[in-house]
Amino acid sequence: MTADDGRRRRIELSAENLGRLDPRISIPTYDRSPLGGGIVHVGVGGFHRAHQAVYLDEICRAGVADWSITGAGVLSGDVAMAEALAAQDHLYALVTRDVHATNVRVIGSITDYVLAADDKGPLVARMASPDTRIVSMTITEGGYPVDEVTGEFLAPPADELPPAFESLARAFGRRRDAGLGGLTVQSCDNVMGNGDTARTATLGVCAMVEPGLEEWAGNNVAFPNSMVDRITPQTAEADRDFLVDEYGLVDRWPVVAETFIQWVIEDEFPFGRPPYEDVGVLLTDDVRPYETLKLRILNAGHSTLTYMAALVGHTYIHEIMADPLLARYLQRFHDDEATPSLPPVAGIDVGEYKRVVAERFANPEVRDQVARVCLDGTSKWPKFLVPTIESQLESGGQTKLSALALAGWCQYLLGKDDKGRGIELSADPRLDEAIELARTSITEPAAFLGFSDVFGSRLPADPAFVAAFTDALTSIREVGTYRTLERWLGGAD
Repeated sequence: MTADDGRRRRIELSAENLGRLDPRISIPTYDRSPLGGGIVHVGVGGFHRAHQAVYLDEICRAGVADWSITGAGVLSGDVAMAEALAAQDHLYALVTRDVHATNVRVIGSITDYVLAADDKGPLVARMASPDTRIVSMTITEGGYPVDEVTGEFLAPPADELPPAFESLARAFGRRRDAGLGGLTVQSCDNVMGNGDTARTATLGVCAMVEPGLEEWAGNNVAFPNSMVDRITPQTAEADRDFLVDEYGLVDRWPVVAETFIQWVIEDEFPFGRPPYEDVGVLLTDDVRPYETLKLRILNAGHSTLTYMAALVGHTYIHEIMADPLLARYLQRFHDDEATPSLPPVAGIDVGEYKRVVAERFANPEVRDQVARVCLDGTSKWPKFLVPTIESQLESGGQTKLSALALAGWCQYLLGKDDKGRGIELSADPRLDEAIELARTSITEPAAFLGFSDVFGSRLPADPAFVAAFTDALTSIREVGTYRTLERWLGGAD
């Protein structure tokens, strides 16, 4: 079948139709019916389907039939994903793009889906099943009831327990009562020490569900840390149209990603795991240096750019990298503030890593949205940037470019760009509080740094950093973001 034939035909994605798809589409070559399950994953969004599920699909294609994924949704917003996947036998298309090529493959490693938005019972039963050996999750940085500064458990009201962790706790009770062993809880979120954070959240909720249950979980559940990396923009209607127009494929919810992919995991799976090492996953005894590198270079780089990019009117990340001032800002932030704060990272050339990150940001084919990266600022800053600032303050290093990034966020929260046009603010678990502090900063600029749950106590207590933030914010308001960037980069020189 030619490409023109594919455009004329519309084939809905399903197991039955795999053999009819455009031959340019890579399809699962394995029989999905005997796959062994073993993994329950909470939070089946774009990132999971472009990352963990892809690695497992590679393992299945290599002939290993011991593992597959049962997806799970615990929020009302997960209904749409549950319906989309069920309608196409839990298959979906992954589109990877760079300047050289576009590739499409169908991922088959998700074989079931449990929707627990209204009734957690089926999910609890699946987690409690003897066949389940790993429960993994991508629930966003703000989904863990853990203080982002102190690392302590934040007890929610008893009738508002986080559904993922409440389900885990109740499943643990069933496993204990049935005499079953434990399992591995694997966080796949962009959180420094994500396994440790998952442990704190899980044990805290266990204690609220049933006194003493946290002791059983602490003794029988593993929580490996991991570092995950793949830029995955939100699926757009244009992505669905592309698959129909170019390949004749009808997919209700495809996922688009860059070609780069990375996963580093602490090898702590006492109840078994897929052979991740066979498909390029790095298994290590200590993931912290890799986490720090990624969070302080890639994630912090993203966040420091995007709020200023929104102020000057950019929509996509690749537009930022085509903007000379913003691209230069990223390079200087990486070189002058992020890099000096890094620990040694075995086997990694940091200079090359930074070059690749800039190249990934500049990829025009992914069309990653500025608004997507602006999501959840109150959850991201404490993990992505504040540790770099604290490290630099401790060593007497430069922090003025970090101060400028926070000033850009503060101005963004007022909801207007440099030309006075309205900005649709991205979702954030503490958006109202952040906006109120941004409004207070109009008359008291330094008051914004009093957001202790985000900035901690070190930043607002440092007179030089407070002065740098105040100067940056005042400059943005008086002469705009571009002129401020020129001043700050000139000063950095």
